[in-house]
Order: sequence, then structure tokens, then C-alpha cells
Amino acid sequence: MSTTPADWREKSANQTRLAFGQALLELGEIDIDTVVVSADTQDLLGIRPYIARFPKRFLEMGIAEQNAIGVASGLATTGLHPFVCAYAPFITARSMEQVRNDLAYARQRVVIGAAASGVSLGVAGGTHHAVEDLALMRSLPNMTVIVPADAESAYRATLATRDIDGPVYLRLGGRVEEPPVAESSVPFVPGRARTLRAGNDLAIIACGALVHMALVAADTLASEGVHARVLDMHTIKPLDRDAILTAAAETGCIVTAEEHHLTGGLGGAVAELLALEHPTHMRMVGLPDVFATVGPTPRVRAKYGMSVEGILGACRELLGARR
Repeated sequence: MSTTPADWREKSANQTRLAFGQALLELGEIDIDTVVVSADTQDLLGIRPYIARFPKRFLEMGIAEQNAIGVASGLATTGLHPFVCAYAPFITARSMEQVRNDLAYARQRVVIGAAASGVSLGVAGGTHHAVEDLALMRSLPNMTVIVPADAESAYRATLATRDIDGPVYLRLGGRVEEPPVAESSVPFVPGRARTLRAGNDLAIIACGALVHMALVAADTLASEGVHARVLDMHTIKPLDRDAILTAAAETGCIVTAEEHHLTGGLGGAVAELLALEHPTHMRMVGLPDVFATVGPTPRVRAKYGMSVEGILGACRELLGARR
């Protein structure tokens, strides 16, 4: 029997990485083509229950990300639907050639569940930070790139990959709680942003861990008489062009927020679109062109402005510049 809705929510513990593992249990029940390939991540992604339930549909590759991608690609050619469980910094940088050639170029139906993204492994240092992964993944043709903001979104996104024809990069968090950002009744549709706050004074477009921070920032701005629209841009590719262009036309001010380098991530994708189709005043919150320092995740985020205060500062600066 698959886990009940209440059961998977409790076991996900407000963490996207664990919600992914819980969703694999449901996929294993409803789709016999589901197979899980792990790169030494049985605990990181909470997949031990899946292994116990479906031992013949599980492969452990060890710390060998290139092999994991190659094996997953081969399995996909037989009609199976592989889900690769891996650390975000290693499955992208270390196995970029395999992801590019074996998955994207060949358009294989493989889902990469990439946990410990951003600076969620803050104390491990730059080698374990995944802050260029969105730039790498969204540059690849045929690749879908999804960044859930909370456990509910991660669970729904994982189930939604059944209907995506081609490789998917699903960016997940680390051992850090990710508070809910929306009610479970709010639909999750890949490629379609969710409006979590209404407002026409400016728009905050965020993804991943910074969506919750954007909501807190919007509430603070509302107390000051500024009504900020908040978009959960959970899909970086394909980008929700309509939501972005509508926000630009109706607010005239865009702030993007992400736990990623300012180069090539969500902010870059939004700026590229607006530069061509609707030039708009912008500010971007994210990691500057540096390797992040070593330290606890909340402090690392705060040091580089990936925080409520950082988002508020960008919004106030942008509004002040327009006056």
C-alpha cells in the first residue's frame, strides 16, 4: 500500500528532499516502469522505504555520479522511467558531460532528484555548494528545470514528471526546514508560476528557499503601504513568460530572488526575457560572483543578502530609484 497523504506530509518533515523520496513510493505503486538509481544518497533523499518496497527496481551506484547518469540513460532506452538520486553539486558539475550527452542530447526520460542544492551544505564549503547548477541545467536543450519551494511542491512536482517527455532536473534542498508557502489546494503545474500574493506596486519573482522569504518581505512591505506581488517561479525552464510579462506590465518593477549565483539562474532568465520583450526596472537577489564562505546555512545566506532583509533592501532600492 502507498503512504496516505497525511503520512507522506509528516514523513517529509517540511523538507523537499524527503518529499521527493516519499513521492517515489507513490510512483513505484502506480507505475511499474519506475526505477531508482542512487549515487550514495539512500538517507539524503529518504529512499530506504522505496528500497524495502521495490528492491528489484533500485540500483545503488555509490559515489559515481557519471555512472549513475549513464546507467539511468541506458535504462530509459528500454522504456523504464529512471529517477536519479544525487547531491546537486556533484550530479551537475562532476557528471555534466553525461547529463549533456546521455540525457539532454539523447532526450532521455530521466528525472534527476538533486538534493543539497544552493548553500544548504553551508558548513561543507564551496566544493559542496551548488550555486551554478541552474545556469548549467537551463542551458541544455530538452531539459526541464524545476525548483520546488516546499515539501508539497516537491511531492507534486515529482508526480508531475510522469507527464514530461525528456530529462528533468528537480532541484531540492538539504537538511534545512523549508516552511510551507501555499495551501495544498493551490495547484502545482510545471511551467506555470503560482501567484502567492497580489499587488501592483512591484513584483517579487522567487524560487526555492527564497519564496518563503519573499512572502515575509511582502508582508512587511504591505505594513508600509507597498503591495508586492509574489510569484513562485518554480519552473525555471520552460519559463512562465506570460506571468513575467504580465507582472512587468502591471507593476513596472521586478525583483528576483534565488539561492544561486546572479549569473545564469532565475534572475538571468527573467532579465533575458524582459530585455527582449518588455524592458523593466529590475533588481536581483542572489549570490554574487564569489565562492561562498563556509558556515551554517542561515548565516551564509544572510551574508550574501539571500534573506528577507536582502529582498526588502532590493525592493526599497528599486522603488526609491523609480521615484
